[in-house]
Order: sequence, then C-alpha cells, then structure tokens
Amino acid sequence: MSARTFKSISALVLLLCVSIVAHGQAYSGYSPYSIFGVGDLSRQGTAYNRTMGGVGVATRSNRFINILNPAAVTARDSLAFMADFSLYGDNKVFAQNDIKSVNNTFNINDCVISFPLWSTSAMMLGISPYSDTGFGYSFDYTDPEVIGHTGNISYSAAGSGSIYKLFTAAGITFWDRLSLGAEMDLYFGNLTKTFNTSISDASYNSIKGSTSLQASAVGGKFGLQYEQPIGSKSRLVLGATYSTGAEMKGYYEDARYSVGYAASDTLYYKMDTLGVSKSARIASEIGVGVSFRYADKWMIAFDYSRADWRSSGIESISGFSSSSPFATSLSESFRLGFELVPNRNDIRYYFNKVAYRAGAYYKTENFLLNGRTISSMGLTLGVTLPIYRWYNGLTLGVDLGQRGSLSDGLIRERYFSFSVGVNIFDIWFQKPRYE
Repeated sequence: MSARTFKSISALVLLLCVSIVAHGQAYSGYSPYSIFGVGDLSRQGTAYNRTMGGVGVATRSNRFINILNPAAVTARDSLAFMADFSLYGDNKVFAQNDIKSVNNTFNINDCVISFPLWSTSAMMLGISPYSDTGFGYSFDYTDPEVIGHTGNISYSAAGSGSIYKLFTAAGITFWDRLSLGAEMDLYFGNLTKTFNTSISDASYNSIKGSTSLQASAVGGKFGLQYEQPIGSKSRLVLGATYSTGAEMKGYYEDARYSVGYAASDTLYYKMDTLGVSKSARIASEIGVGVSFRYADKWMIAFDYSRADWRSSGIESISGFSSSSPFATSLSESFRLGFELVPNRNDIRYYFNKVAYRAGAYYKTENFLLNGRTISSMGLTLGVTLPIYRWYNGLTLGVDLGQRGSLSDGLIRERYFSFSVGVNIFDIWFQKPRYE
C-alpha cells in the first residue's frame, strides 16, 4: 500500500472525526450520573488500551499508539507514520428499586496520528471525548393535597452535550531506556440541561428552567517511562504521568421562566463568566504503572491513578451541581491488563498472529451521591486482527461492567460496551533509491 493511499486514508479519518464532533448527536453518552458537574468522564485510551482494562501508563509498543502516556510515543519504528481511529458503543441497563430502563449510544473514541521527529523522538496529535452529558427522566406528583388544587403536575429533566479533548504530545528517549514526554491539552464543548414542571390546570403557570455551559480550558500532561531489559528476551517498564488539570474559561447561563396560556414571564436569569465571577477547574491527576513483557509473546501491566475533584469548584456553578445529594470526591482507579500473541511471524496459521487481550478494572467515581461513594468495575476482552502487511490491524473489544448498586435507592448501571479500532502503519520517511 502506497504512502499516497495512506495519506488519503488518514485525511478521511481526520475529516470524519471533525464531522462527528461538529454535528454531534442527541446523546454522545447516557447515564443518570452525568447530571452532575461536567458530565460522565469518558474512559480514556484507544481501543488498544480499552481491551486491556484501560492500562497504558507503562506500556510501550511499536505497533500501536498509546495516548495514555506521552512518553510512550517514542516506542515506534523511526521511519513509520501511524494513525489510530476507533468508535465505541454503550449498551446500558439501569435499575432503581423495581424500575428498569435501557439505553444505547454510539460515539467516537479517538482519532490520532503519530510520526517521528528525529531518530529518538516522535510526536502525536489527536482528539478524544473527555466527558459526556446525557440523561432524561420524568415523574408525576402524587400528593393529593397538592394536585387536588392544581390538577396534574409532571416534572421532566433532560441533558445533553460533550466536552472534547484536543491534544498534541512529543517525547524523546535517552540512552535507549529513559523516555520523557509532554502533552498540551485543549478542552472545549457545550453542555445543556433543562428542567420543566408542567401543571394541567390552565389557571396555573408552568415552570421551565435551563442551564447551559460553554467552556474551554488549557492543560497539560507530563510522562516518563523507564525500560529495563531482563535477560535477552524480557523487559520491565516503569511509568508515571501527571496531568496538570485546567482552569475552565467561558460562560454559563441559568434561567427560569413562568409559562402559561395568558402570559409568560422571566422569573430568573443570570449569566456568569467562568474564571471571573466563578472559578471551576478540571482536576489534576497522577498515574503510575508497571508492565512486564516476555519476548514478543505476552505482556502483563498494572496501572493506578488518582484525581482529587474536591477543590475543583464544580459545586459552585449553579445548575451544574444539580442538587444537594451530589458532591465532588476523590477518584481512584486500579487497572490490570494482559496480552498474548502465540506467534507473530507464523505464515501458516493466521490466528497465531492475532493479539488476544483481557483486562479488569475497579474505579471510584469523582462524585458522592447522598454521601456514598459510587464505584464501577468490569472485565474487558479483545483481539487485534492483522490486516495486509506490517502492523496494520483491526481491533475489536468488549467491556462488561457495573456502576452503582441497588442499595439505599441508588441506581445500578450495568453495561455492555464494544469498541472497534483501526490502526494504520506505513513507512513514509525514507528516500527512494534507484540503481
């Protein structure tokens, strides 16, 4: 496959990503928990990372782009151009007491390209979702002392929108073992939430409310990886990352309207500027990891990350703190991943060249509900099917997990997520020779 063909494919991939971000959809993600703050934080990483439980702080591969640690961008062939594009779908079943509901969503996971700078340094740039807001619910008031005077009263709420992360990173390797990387992140997006109280009796006005947030922020990430050979076939990698967090800029609107047949009126309207009258930030995060690889056959990796949202200021933004049951919290995650390739160079049996992966994770969310910690846990499975030549491949993965529980009237969220990723590899940076 020629370089021109790969350039055309890469351009189409980038155009598709921009188109999806620009046009959006009704719900990029869906969860009742996304009603709080900036929404439901997306699971980071490419399909390669997601099929191994989300590990990536200490993983290095010249076949796949690892966006979780900017230092990992140097693990590559020095003449190669690489691209990664993936999609994911969430299929969720929600339960609370004896009520159940189902929702399905579909969204981009990442769009990344990577290329060398010098022999020991490289660069990558891409875009991925950072958080999603998507929810919708309604109920009827049943207190006879109230509806006996006003007629039927119903309440409904809905929310949608996403915050995306545009990033560029560069890394360099020293002494063939120590790799350092730095990344610049641009967060941007819009979130909208509406809350309506409708009264059937025409002599009473209904109440409509809305909040909207348009925000952007600039942050960064620093990473390092140290690779230690063990014998002639094995190597141990230690990794660490630090995300600086980011101060949000932009504005938010908060409004309440009285709506009726005879007249409508504005009850409350306020627009505030983020970073001036109100301050809110995306929390900083630290991550550490370790991986062990034997030859080119198998690898096991473990990651730990920690982000403290308690001083983020999210709760001070009217309409985005939602209600008193929610509060910001300390978020932690533990991730374990495994990869096995029976024989990458097998020319007889195709499935010996397939990369088989599995993983598991446990995470506490960045919020409390009624003072209780909300946790999620799951198992991941996946494969990368080699395509054509070199390291081109199609990655397929599934994630089966649960968040929350049924105790104390909380919402249990069980999900089956799938991801489809395409990794593109080609040799671009060499001069043709003619005899």
